[in-house]
Amino acid sequence: MAAPLRHFRRVPAMWRWRLPGPLRAGGGPGGVAVPRAGLKKLALPPDYSGITFPEKPKLKFMDKVPAVPKVRREPRRLRDIRGPSQVATDFTQGQYGILALGGGYLHWGHFEMIRLTIGRSIDPKSMFAVWRVPAPYKSVTRKSLGHRMGGGKGPIDHYVTAVKSGRLVVEVGGHCEFGEVRPFLAQVAQKLPFPAIPVSRESLQEMRQEEEEKRLNNQNPWTFERVVASNMLGMRKYLSPYDLRLKGRYWGKFFLRHRV
Repeated sequence: MAAPLRHFRRVPAMWRWRLPGPLRAGGGPGGVAVPRAGLKKLALPPDYSGITFPEKPKLKFMDKVPAVPKVRREPRRLRDIRGPSQVATDFTQGQYGILALGGGYLHWGHFEMIRLTIGRSIDPKSMFAVWRVPAPYKSVTRKSLGHRMGGGKGPIDHYVTAVKSGRLVVEVGGHCEFGEVRPFLAQVAQKLPFPAIPVSRESLQEMRQEEEEKRLNNQNPWTFERVVASNMLGMRKYLSPYDLRLKGRYWGKFFLRHRV
């Protein structure tokens, strides 16, 4: 026969083991449930399987003077930097790069600045960089200081590379993210003689899709193309053939992004 309960001593309250308030099922004024272990949804690491590294990961040295310089002194030919570029507008090897938003000339000093800045910032074991512009090839003449007027065209002073709007200057790729390369690409783009921005494959595609959507969804009926085609106020005699062909989106070497 079991002993009566009065013969057992009661355990003091301080010795009783209890779950804390938040861990008790339905405990607390809000009825907090007992937390249970679950599966964590972690982001998958990027896939770098389709990336091929070139033989030399760093940018090669560009010659200051062409190997076979031209004897004939060339004219200015400003059409070399006018309008949109038709070459080097898409990525070939890298995932990130610098996109020119205007025309201009790259001197040999700009090539050295780009090569040294990117060479110090990338890791050759996991990253690489390639040029998308040729070495300086166009001659620029200049007369000496204090020279009298006349006497024909001056001697060749240096060589430059002509760049049009929409062209990629350099590409960077490898086992890296855009956030890693964006700071030093922005630093390089800020020192170029024309407006430029760092871009990736995705951002370049989004930029072009946005421009196409603006053109298709434009609510203003008086576009530049319609105004010029109608020859309103006789404006055709004030426009050049380049304005008619480029539809007013380029003004010389400048790219007018706000125009549709």
